[in-house]
Amino acid sequence: MSAEAEAAPEARTARRDFVYAIGRIEPRFPSLGIEKEFAQATGRSDTLGLTDRQATHAVLADPANRYLVRKLCWVLMIEGIDTYLLIPRYSADLDTLIDAVRPSPSPLDIDVIIGELGPLATPDTCNGLVVPIVLFDQIYSFDNTTFLTAIPRPDDLDEETFRSAASELLGRIGQLADNSGATDEHRALNYLAMRYPAIYTRATEQFMRNSSLSSVEVVPSRLSGVRTLVNVVFTYTDRATGVADKFAAKVDVTEEFPFLAAPLAPYYDR
Repeated sequence: MSAEAEAAPEARTARRDFVYAIGRIEPRFPSLGIEKEFAQATGRSDTLGLTDRQATHAVLADPANRYLVRKLCWVLMIEGIDTYLLIPRYSADLDTLIDAVRPSPSPLDIDVIIGELGPLATPDTCNGLVVPIVLFDQIYSFDNTTFLTAIPRPDDLDEETFRSAASELLGRIGQLADNSGATDEHRALNYLAMRYPAIYTRATEQFMRNSSLSSVEVVPSRLSGVRTLVNVVFTYTDRATGVADKFAAKVDVTEEFPFLAAPLAPYYDR
C-alpha cells in the first residue's frame, strides 16, 4: 500500500465541522409513549394555576423527572425552521436545555448553540424528523432585550440611539440568508454578533453620520495558513453621497470556539 493510500483514511477523519448557531430551542416528543409518560409525570406534579408552558418547565426542572429530559428531542429552530437535533456532549449539560424552556416564552428569546456537527438523525430518532445532529458543548439562553441592555455602551453615545442601532444590526445578522451557523462565514458572523460589542458601536456611529448598512459579507483572509481566518466586512453607504465605507474584523474559525484575531478597522478592497 502506498504512503498516500495509508494517509487517506486519517485525512478523511481529520476534518471536523463545527456549529455556532443562533435560534430557539424547542422540546419535542420522540414517540407517543414518551408523550404519555410526560403527561403522567405532569399529573403527579403540582401545576395548579400554571400555564401549559410553565407546567412543562416545572416538570422538566424537577430532579425526579430528569429521565424525561434525556428522553425528549431537543430541536434548534432557526427562522422558524427545524434545523438541528441537539445532543449534549456531557450529561451535566442537560440543565442548559431545561433553561432554554422558558416559563414565559417570547418571540425575542435567543438560544446560541456551540458544538460539533454530526450526521443526519434517522427517522426513528425523533418521530420522523430528519435534520443534522449537533453534539453541543455550550448553550447561551437569553432574550433580545436583556442581550441589548448588556452590550457596553460608550459614554459619548446616546442610550436610545445605541440600543436602536444595536437591535437593527442584530436583526440584520439573524436574517441573512441560510445562516445556519455551520459554515466558517456564518460562525464568524454569529460570534461577532454575540461576543464583540464594537460592531454595535460602529453601527451607531455610522447611522449618526447618515450612513446605511448596505451589506455584510465574509471573505477569506490572505493571512490564512495553518489557521483559518476570515474577514467580516460591514459596508456603510452615505445616504446623501452614495460613498461607501468598509470596516472589517478578522476572526479565527479554525477550532470549535471562534475568537477575534484582529479588531474592527477600516477595510480596503485589494
